[in-house]
Amino acid sequence: MLFEVWAPDAAEVALRTDGRDHPMERDPDRAGWWRCEAPAAEGSRYGFVLDGGPVRPDPRSRRQPDGPDGPSAVLAPERFRWRNAWPGRALPGAVLYELHIGTFTRAGTFEAAIERLAHLAELGVTHLELMPVCPFPGRHGWGYDGVSPWAVHEPYGGPEGLQRFVDAAHGHGLGVVLDVVHNHLGPSGNHLPAFGPYFTDRYRTPWGEAVNLDGPGSDEVRRYLLDSALAWLRDYRLDGLRLDAVHALHDTRARHFLTELSTAVDALAAALGRPLFLIAESDLNDPRTTAVRELGGHGLQAQWNDDFHHALHAALTGEAQGYYADFARRPLSALAKTLTAGFFHDGGHSSFRGRAHGSPLDRRHSPGHRLLVYAQNHDQIGNRAMGDRLSAALSPGLLGCAAALVLTSPYTPMLFMGEEWGATTPWRYFTDHTDPELAEAVRHGRRREFAEHGWAEGDVPDPQDPAGRERSCLDWEQPTRPPHAGLLSWYRRLIALRRDHPELADPDLAAVEVYHGEESGERWLVVRRGRLRVAVNFAADQDSLVPVGGPDATVLAAWGGCEPSRAGGRVRLRPESAVVLALR
Repeated sequence: MLFEVWAPDAAEVALRTDGRDHPMERDPDRAGWWRCEAPAAEGSRYGFVLDGGPVRPDPRSRRQPDGPDGPSAVLAPERFRWRNAWPGRALPGAVLYELHIGTFTRAGTFEAAIERLAHLAELGVTHLELMPVCPFPGRHGWGYDGVSPWAVHEPYGGPEGLQRFVDAAHGHGLGVVLDVVHNHLGPSGNHLPAFGPYFTDRYRTPWGEAVNLDGPGSDEVRRYLLDSALAWLRDYRLDGLRLDAVHALHDTRARHFLTELSTAVDALAAALGRPLFLIAESDLNDPRTTAVRELGGHGLQAQWNDDFHHALHAALTGEAQGYYADFARRPLSALAKTLTAGFFHDGGHSSFRGRAHGSPLDRRHSPGHRLLVYAQNHDQIGNRAMGDRLSAALSPGLLGCAAALVLTSPYTPMLFMGEEWGATTPWRYFTDHTDPELAEAVRHGRRREFAEHGWAEGDVPDPQDPAGRERSCLDWEQPTRPPHAGLLSWYRRLIALRRDHPELADPDLAAVEVYHGEESGERWLVVRRGRLRVAVNFAADQDSLVPVGGPDATVLAAWGGCEPSRAGGRVRLRPESAVVLALR
């Protein structure tokens, strides 16, 4: 079997497999690469010895059965026998569902998650967005401290577990998207610096040294990440990748890494004959992220839109701290802008940043499906000190209003696991670091961070406490009980309406109109989608007489109560209620 490794600064390299060392030779055709032939089979353990040092796992390891610091294992992912043919499922018209394998069920495995796929198919979502599954130290964590970016966390079920999960999801008609982290690796179990210049100190990220995308040796670093991305899509039959924090990818080269990645993914899609897509998490509000390459963009198919979340959150909760400040001044106006223009910060001043931020979308080239919107996601819940969901502070009425606006928006909606029934389980930040010093540093840093925002340090949960993960696991009894069952029915109804009425999935932002009662002190808002109207009343204690623009309308779905008004073209909405209407 052929073994290869990139170690440009090593004077000698040896392969150690099954207890024997095999000297490696420089590859005459590829600078910095070493290679050798050695007997090995599926499951054989191996690693590399650089200049007589310790045995290190393969940077391109496909399996780490004993964790990030253990030996790698030979894996041939193409040997998996797929049961379900899958033509792929493109992003336009999609409804995504973000889930974390480790807390989606109490068992925290791919196999246990498979048992809940029928629920998701009945809900009506089209794609599951898995949070990162690469190996990390310990058993439980969010996954953003992962290392070995070609392998799968063994406690979840390892590589074959992921393949079985994807195959089962496809059998239910569900696509699968994987969250991958290219901007950093975790602080523990990261062996890449020993092999070559994978990182640079010329830039910094919130998580340490930046990945070397533009310095000496960066050709191979870029290829490392590109090959990893293509392997996920090809070998696990994924439909897309979500790219974590692309604003932390520092790249000054003429052709940006994201452009190179999107080009490679589009080529793979053409070769496989099924659609593939990339979704960016970006803090830049930059239309170039999703603009087509022919117009100077990076060519990604979508990006998360935190502005929509912030506007909706401010309207629902009244919170005005931190980045909510600009949205909370006039929350309904902010929500109206994000529903019609995509970004709220599109070149104007951001008080949170103390500078101008963002750039406006060109609606001719930026259809709505290129923005993902949500009322909740893992960050917006887990990065609160107690990991509290919206259900901890809001009534079922307001939760239903939020669902109506997300699921009838001109964008690609995304739900966070359990949101569909108003789960009351928190979703906390939790870790299982095996390094005591790192564990203490994370614990101290978390408490200090929230103390700066007014929390007493003693009230901030210890992320290393196993109870944090346990409390974050979904309670699958809740969807069968009131009021959760009613909210779940509302979500199902809204998703069905989006599927059955093309107006609700129309991504043309120019065709969306929003009006509201904020100027007169009222808390209602109406969204015009073709002949359909979506109206919500955020007020807690007063009915709202809401103009819907026509004397005759059919109620397609209602939440919390409404009735036609004698004044033509209006409906009366009860407090904290929502309605979807079709004008005749």
